Amino acid sequence: MNSLFAALFGLLALSCTEAFAAQAARQPNIVFILADDLGYGDLSCYGQQKFKTPNIDGLAAGGMLFTAHYSGHNVCAPARCVLMSGKHPGHAYIRDNRGGLGPDGEGQEPVPAGELKLPLTLKQLGYTLGAFGKWGLGGIGTSGDPLKQGFDRFYGYNCQAVAHNYYPTHLWDNDTRVGLNNPKFSAHQKLSADADPATAASYAAFTGVDFAPDLIGEQALKFIRDNRDRPFFLYYPTTVPHLALQVPEDSLEEFVGKYPEEPYVGDRGYLPHRTPRAAYAAMVTRLDREVGRVISLIRELGLEENTLFIFTSDNGPLYDRVGGADTGFFNSASGFRGRKGSYYEGGFRVPLLVQWKGRIAPGSRSGRVTGFEDWLPTLLELVGAKAATPGDLDGLSFAPTLLGKRQKERPFLYRESPGYAGQQCVRVGDWKAIRQKLNPGPRSREKPVVKTELYNLKDDPFETTDVADKNPGILSRLEKILEAQHVASSLWPVSALDGVPDSPK
Repeated sequence: MNSLFAALFGLLALSCTEAFAAQAARQPNIVFILADDLGYGDLSCYGQQKFKTPNIDGLAAGGMLFTAHYSGHNVCAPARCVLMSGKHPGHAYIRDNRGGLGPDGEGQEPVPAGELKLPLTLKQLGYTLGAFGKWGLGGIGTSGDPLKQGFDRFYGYNCQAVAHNYYPTHLWDNDTRVGLNNPKFSAHQKLSADADPATAASYAAFTGVDFAPDLIGEQALKFIRDNRDRPFFLYYPTTVPHLALQVPEDSLEEFVGKYPEEPYVGDRGYLPHRTPRAAYAAMVTRLDREVGRVISLIRELGLEENTLFIFTSDNGPLYDRVGGADTGFFNSASGFRGRKGSYYEGGFRVPLLVQWKGRIAPGSRSGRVTGFEDWLPTLLELVGAKAATPGDLDGLSFAPTLLGKRQKERPFLYRESPGYAGQQCVRVGDWKAIRQKLNPGPRSREKPVVKTELYNLKDDPFETTDVADKNPGILSRLEKILEAQHVASSLWPVSALDGVPDSPK
C-alpha cells in the first residue's frame, strides 16, 4: 500500500511540476489599454491634483513610468495605425482622420490587407486577439476590418464619428451590428434656446440607458475569462475621455459641487452639460475604475505574473473649453505647449505605464524617448519572439529599458501630419524641430512656406523660445531628417513637401 501511495504521489507531483513548467513556458498575456484624448497630466501619478486615479497609479507603483513617450500622431486614426503597423507617420498608410466612407456614412479609410503587423504577427505566434473599444482603421467588411487584420474578436465602435456619443444606437459585435437601448440623437448639438441651462432636466435628452463603455468593458472581461488558459492579446482602446461629456449619474454625483462650474450649452462643439468639470473628472475616474476591474480579474485568475500591462493615450487633450472640456482647469497637458492636433509637446507626449510583475522593477521611471511605432518590436522581444520582427519597421525595441538594462539613445523620433494646416517634427536627444502651415488648405490664399522652429527641451520643456537662429548647425542636421523621413502619399499629400495641391477634406 505504501509503495502504491508513493507511486501515486510521485505521479501527482510530476503532473504538478509539468503544469507549473507549462505555465512558466507559456508566452505572456498582453493587456494594452489605450485612452482617448487623455492628457499627460490627467493621471494623479503624473501630477493631477483635482481627482485621483488609484488603479492606474498602481501600474506605476508596480512597474515603470515613462516621461518621454510619444503617441504615433496627434489625432486618433493615424496614431492607431502607427501603433499597429510599427511605422512612423512619414511611412504609415493612415496619416490623418478621414471618415464617413461606408454606404451608411460609417467607417474610416481602411488599411490595406496585411498592413497591421502587430496583431498579424502575434496571431502567427499563437496568440488569441481581442479588440474592445474604438477601432477607426476601416469599416466592417473592408480590408481594414479588425477581423481581417489578425483579431479573433471585436466589440465596440468601428467608426470614430459614432464614438463621439457614449449612448449610441448600436455597437459592433464582430461583424454584427447590435442595437442598444438608446434614443437616436446627434453628439453635436446645442442646448435649445428656451431651455434653462441650470436645470438638470434640460439635459435629459442627451443620455440613454446603455452606456457604451460599460458594455465594452464587460466584453473585455469576458474575453479574459474565456482565454485564461491560452496566451492572449487584449487591445482595449477605450473612448474615454474623448468628448462628448457624458457619464452615468453614479459617477457624476461624486464630483457635482466639488468645482466652480458654469453650464456648457454646446456652443463650442459636442453636447452640452450642466456640470462640465464634474463630468470630465467623473469620466476619467470611471475609466480608472474599469482599469481596476481588468487588473483585479487578472489577479483573481492567477495570471498577474504572466501578464504584461500597458496603459497610454492616443494623443494629448483638447484645447481649453472645446466641447466644454476645461483642460486648462485640470492642467491636463501639464503645462506643455499645444493640444490635440499639434506637434508641440502637449499634443502628442502622452503618459505611459508598463507593469510586468517579477520582470519590470516596481516604482521605476524612464526618460527614454519612445513612441508608438516601438511597441511592435518591443512586444515581440518581450514575448521571446524577436526573430519574428518584420524588417520594414521604423520602431525600435525598448525591451531592454523595461527590463532594467541600459540602451543607446534613440537616433530620432519623427512625426508628420497633413492635417491642422500640415506639420512635421523631429526630436533628436533634447533638440526638437517643428514645422507648421505646410498644408494651408485649398481655400487659403497663403502659399506654404517651410519655416523650421527649434527648441531645446531640456532647457525649455514648454517650447517658449525658438532658438533656430542661434543653432544653425543643429537646425540643418534636424532639417535633413525632416526631409528624409517624409515619403509622399497620394492619399495624404503635404503641399509644401510634395509640390501638389492639398487633398480634399
